Parts: sequence; structure tokens; C-alpha cells
Amino acid sequence: MSRAPELSIVLPTYNRAAELSRAVESALHQSAPPETYELIVVNNNSTDDTSRVLDRLTSEHPNRIRAIVESKQGVAHARNAGIAAARAAVIAFFDDDVCVAPNWVDTIVRLFEQHPELDCAGGKVLPAWSGTPPSWLTPAHWAPLALQDFGDTPMVMSLDNPKGLISANLACRKEVFHRVGGFLPQFQRVKDGIGSLEDGEWMLRFWKSGGQALYTPELVTSTDVPAARQSRAYHRRWHLGHGYFYGLLRAEEMERSAVGSLFGVPAHMYRSAVQDATRWCRAAVSGADVAFLYELKLRFFAGFLRQRVQERFFS
Repeated sequence: MSRAPELSIVLPTYNRAAELSRAVESALHQSAPPETYELIVVNNNSTDDTSRVLDRLTSEHPNRIRAIVESKQGVAHARNAGIAAARAAVIAFFDDDVCVAPNWVDTIVRLFEQHPELDCAGGKVLPAWSGTPPSWLTPAHWAPLALQDFGDTPMVMSLDNPKGLISANLACRKEVFHRVGGFLPQFQRVKDGIGSLEDGEWMLRFWKSGGQALYTPELVTSTDVPAARQSRAYHRRWHLGHGYFYGLLRAEEMERSAVGSLFGVPAHMYRSAVQDATRWCRAAVSGADVAFLYELKLRFFAGFLRQRVQERFFS
């Protein structure tokens, strides 16, 4: 077998044949020498032309792409399959609707060489807008779009500063997964589901394990933001799903309540929901865009409540 690469890139894909070529080409056209890294594309039971696209790409770029199939449905299963197949000591992730910058591989390899204490690294995930976004779609609404920008200054993250990094632009030493474990399927996105927490839940375990990460603004990817994701309907559905997954997560900071709970929902969340409803009504009367932020907080609460009611009375 040939010498192991310095970096393994894991790219899960599901039914995005139209976007996949652009994502793969961005990973292949790097400033780093080809022998520096391998690209593992994980086909997660796609039913569109993904298989044919992968056949064409592997033919056009011989020995540059490892295409594998993960039959267990869901992005957590797909990423875990990529982790298991990776030959390098550092593994990087991005998504099939994302393009990586030409210096992406070089930046990751250099970071981990220069910082032996570093477990993970992440950077900016910037929008590639389809058309002009609506006025209300400010950075406050970036989470449902898997966008990330913590500014232009590098930042060390740990349990004392546990900002989330997302797998649209994430690199980790492989040994971290031996210590922390992989992505958990119960929090994953399956097919067209949205609002999932497979990244966030993994990061929580990572911080609790004593992990240290670096955010660096020079590590850049961009992701497509189609018109459908710029609609209020999409954001409403995402926050409802996000609340549901947080109900499953049982994060310590959310579960704490000095005065108990109702239907398994901490009392402080009811209090916040009442406050958000009041603010929503006031802002809606004036027509302010901020009204939509309060509405989304209420939808998050509704998703959280739905999960707890289902768990208590129907499971």
C-alpha cells in the first residue's frame, strides 16, 4: 500500500448529483500536492444520478477519489463510515453543497503541523447566495443555512469558550474520534430532515473531553444558499426541528431549573416563551423584521415541547 496521506477529506453525499461535481472539483484543485491528501466520497444511498456522477469523476481523476457506500441512512452514519475509511492522522469534513478554497488543504496541514496541541480546527463558511437575499436574512439567521463567521481574528475554543464549529468546514485529528467517539445517529439529519444536532452534540462531548480547537479566518469554505432556504417557511421548519432535537439532547445548561418543570420542559423555558410571545406581538405591530426572530424562538420552544410530550405520553 502507498504511504498514508497527511490529510483525509470526508465528503458525505445524498441526492445532490447536480452539486456534487463542483464540491469534488474544489477539493481536487488545491494548491497542495495531490499526494498530500485523499478524498473519500461517501454515497449515502442516493437515488438520483450520484452514482453515475461519481463514476465519471473517478474516471476523470484516476486515483484521486475513493468512493464508498454507506447503506445506513443519515449523515452521521456517512461521516462515521468516512472516518473508519480514512488513512490519514487528520480528517477534514465538508458537505456536498459546499466548495472549499484552493488553499484549504494547505492551511489545514500547516495548522496541525504548527500546533501539535491542537485537536480540531475550523473556519468560515460563507454564503453563495442564489439571487439577492431578503432584508430580514441577516447573520442572526445564519444557523439554519449552516453558515459560520466568527470574524477575522483567530480564536482558541475550549470548554471555557465553547463556540460551535460545523462540519461544513472542520478538521480533527483522527485520535480525537477514538477518545470522543463518532457522530451519534439519533441527532442526525436523515434525507431531507432539518434542524439536526449531530455536529452540536459531538462538539459538546469534545469540549467535555478537554478538547481544544482553533477557529482561523483563513480556513474558508462557501455553501450554496438556494432560494428555498431564503424563505421564512424554511426557517420556521428548521427551528421547529432544532427545538425537537434539543429536546432529545438534554443539554445541561438548558435542563437546569430552580422551580421544576412541566411535561418535562424546564420552567425557565415557559417563562422565556411568554416573554418572546410578548415581544413578537409588539414587533409585529410595527412591522419590524425583529418580529421574525421572536417567532422563530417560539417555534424552537414548540419543537422542544413536542418532543417532551411525545416522550412522556407516547413513547
